[in-house]
Amino acid sequence: MLEWTHRLSRLGTRFFTPLQPTPLAAPAWAARNEDLRIQLGWPSAVFDENHLQAFAGNALLVGSLPLATVYSGHQFGQWAGQLGDGRAIWLGEAQSAQGPQEIQLKGAGRTPYSRGGDGRAVLRSSIREYLCSEAMHGLGIPTTRALCLVASPEPVRRETLESAAVVTRIAPSFLRFGHFEHFSAQGDVDSLRTLADHAILHHLPECQERAALWQGNVYAALLDVVQERTALMLAQWQAVGFCHGVMNTDNMSLLGLTIDYGPFQFMDGFDPGHICNHSDYQGRYAYGRQPNVAYWNLYCLAQALGPLIDDHDLTLQVLEGYKTLFPRCLGDAMRAKLGLVGDLAPESEREADWSLVEDVMQLMSAEKVDFTLFWRQLSQAVVAQSTTSTLTDAGWSGVTDMVLDRPRLLAWLARYTERTGQSSFAAMGQQMLRTNPKFVLRNHLAETAIRQAKLGDFSEIEVLHNLLKSPFDEHSGMQAYADLPPDWAGQLEISCSS
Repeated sequence: MLEWTHRLSRLGTRFFTPLQPTPLAAPAWAARNEDLRIQLGWPSAVFDENHLQAFAGNALLVGSLPLATVYSGHQFGQWAGQLGDGRAIWLGEAQSAQGPQEIQLKGAGRTPYSRGGDGRAVLRSSIREYLCSEAMHGLGIPTTRALCLVASPEPVRRETLESAAVVTRIAPSFLRFGHFEHFSAQGDVDSLRTLADHAILHHLPECQERAALWQGNVYAALLDVVQERTALMLAQWQAVGFCHGVMNTDNMSLLGLTIDYGPFQFMDGFDPGHICNHSDYQGRYAYGRQPNVAYWNLYCLAQALGPLIDDHDLTLQVLEGYKTLFPRCLGDAMRAKLGLVGDLAPESEREADWSLVEDVMQLMSAEKVDFTLFWRQLSQAVVAQSTTSTLTDAGWSGVTDMVLDRPRLLAWLARYTERTGQSSFAAMGQQMLRTNPKFVLRNHLAETAIRQAKLGDFSEIEVLHNLLKSPFDEHSGMQAYADLPPDWAGQLEISCSS
């Protein structure tokens, strides 16, 4: 039995609508995340038949109080007005070994905020969310988690007829920027304050201490904590080549978690202008634009919190922090990919290191070099070169074979070696292997799992989950999952439809 708390539901029905999930026909387990269950300290009974029915929306867990929250937001840069949990139903907060965790069913049926939709999620997108949230966790990137995936033969109409599924999502909080935009847009300052106080008390208590940095203004401190968490998350996204695809303000977590896995992609060939969302016709959410979009979204949050901060100049001062913090976080993340670690490095050294990063990224971009493979090959080459008495061009062949302009890359490698010294390679190489993953959830890997699942075979989901939960390990015999994508992968199109 789970032990429930209901801190969010105590806020009152201005913030949500109580409702029941819509039953799902013939549910069956497609995936159960035993690792997460154990980490949370929950009993094995969480995956019994009774819980299968509950996670399908066919029954209620004892003590749960299902509801759908209301929020608003900006979508593709335009104010969209009221949105809300259109297909996500919040069951409550359960005590765990990691503190209270909110449990949410994604795809559990229509809510008052479904805007004419059916409230369902399809198996295709649900598999992608289940796998990617766990892949991001394996990479050390803040994210919501996936406890389980339930499949059903129940038909769902999208571009074609597909089958339904429900993902059970876990997070300390699912609060979004859009929750605050909603009440601010309505001029409901009392509700805005209630929500902000709830977030500070239960999820971001560090705001109380940080308020001293902002003239005692705890709401300015709230914005500061959120922009800091967002900057760190974005830097980690960029460092692994992750494209979110739909960074609307209603898809931005107040806690700096990666949330709402829709048309995401880990890049194959490196391209700063890569657009992973087939529905993003203007390229607003291209990989290279993500950091600036995050700032734009933070500005929207700042406007929403404006009535509470009540000091325009102070608000702008807080937001300036992102412009300093994000480049530093990204610089540190990219330096780590080169094996250059240490927060105490002098600024001149950081600038020189960033020049190394920029130059190799320009080469990668010019030739569309596979992002994940390049960094992993560089890591392995550094390890190999550490065991030789003299550096040789042949020793870098695993890296240089990836490009056409070998002289340009060899010249860069000479600068890199001069910066580090071969004597440091052994320690650097091991650090790089723990920083540059061998496995990421490439689109074609997810697609293979989806195609098999549509035939009733869910085994590939488990195979991928086992790889992606430890993406830095070698996993003997699984090399094919780390190789270049097949030609057909380039024809895959991912959109917001799910």
